[in-house]
Amino acid sequence: MKPDTVVLDPAQQAALHALESLLPRLRPADRGNRWPGAFAALRGRPADLRADRSGIYLHGRPGRGKTMVMDRFFASVGTHRKRRFHFHAFFAALHTATHTLGSIERAIDDLLGDADLVCFDEFHVTDIGDAMLIARMLDTLFADHRALVVTSNYRPQDLLPNPLFHDHFLPSIEQILANLDIVTLDGPLDYRTRTAHRDTGFLAGHYVLTAGVARHGMRSADSGCVERGVVDVPLGNGRTIRAHTTTDAITVGFHDICAAPTSAADYLRLTERYRHLTLREVPPLRDVPPDWSMRLVNLVDVLYDADLPFTIHAPELPHELTVGVPAIPDLARTASRLGELPLTGGSDVRTA
Repeated sequence: MKPDTVVLDPAQQAALHALESLLPRLRPADRGNRWPGAFAALRGRPADLRADRSGIYLHGRPGRGKTMVMDRFFASVGTHRKRRFHFHAFFAALHTATHTLGSIERAIDDLLGDADLVCFDEFHVTDIGDAMLIARMLDTLFADHRALVVTSNYRPQDLLPNPLFHDHFLPSIEQILANLDIVTLDGPLDYRTRTAHRDTGFLAGHYVLTAGVARHGMRSADSGCVERGVVDVPLGNGRTIRAHTTTDAITVGFHDICAAPTSAADYLRLTERYRHLTLREVPPLRDVPPDWSMRLVNLVDVLYDADLPFTIHAPELPHELTVGVPAIPDLARTASRLGELPLTGGSDVRTA
């Protein structure tokens, strides 16, 4: 078998059939796409997909291959008029462009350019403010008749699950259902549990089991090197976090970055400056407020998408770290990603 050959399970095959159905929507000059490898055998439009839809909404549990399928599709479409975004990065850029250009619509046009195909990875809605921006973005995308592909851990009906705000997002959910084919990619296997360790990118980090951990900002013996040589690292707008840094690496305590009012945009700024992030003193998430846990989710998402080494120090294994936590969006994905990291730690560490 060739090194780049991918054996696709039935759910991934069905998703690829759905994605191929978008090809006729591209400009005539770009319809000469050729599908290499796994795509070569896919021909014809599945009977349950409607020709009048604008794109595909691909959803399922973490680790089922959604991003892999979308990225192979994106790379195989022979046009330069395409854009692929991670959702965190897109929103950080959208906020910046809106401030610069003075209009959300102008910012969206600037970010999307002349793209006929737009792909969003890890589409999610957890904040009412972001929900309003997403509604404007969807209005623009569908009005412009661009082909749209999104991956998500959520069914459209489950977006913005907070019952206080969910009804406000129902018109956008109805738009998604009306304009996109909803495709489930949710096979039985979490492929991240089968991923062989590699020594580059996100997986070049480690999951370090510690004998004890500080709670609510109290320093532990595990954090000694963070206390010595600590500096204030700028995040922008006069804000800083306390951390230990070298030329291209940063070590920060959980309390300093997740208990503080930081955002995905702040983490993206850190990835532009540092090539390895170490997070120490991570307590069981059931012991901290929900917004602290949500920041850890966002931090892991940003580092995973940037494919930068991440080392985390915690007293429990990834899935145990999240046990007993109230409903936090995307926490299962975080546990799955942390579970990919090579495990290190002493034999005296509590793991149950």
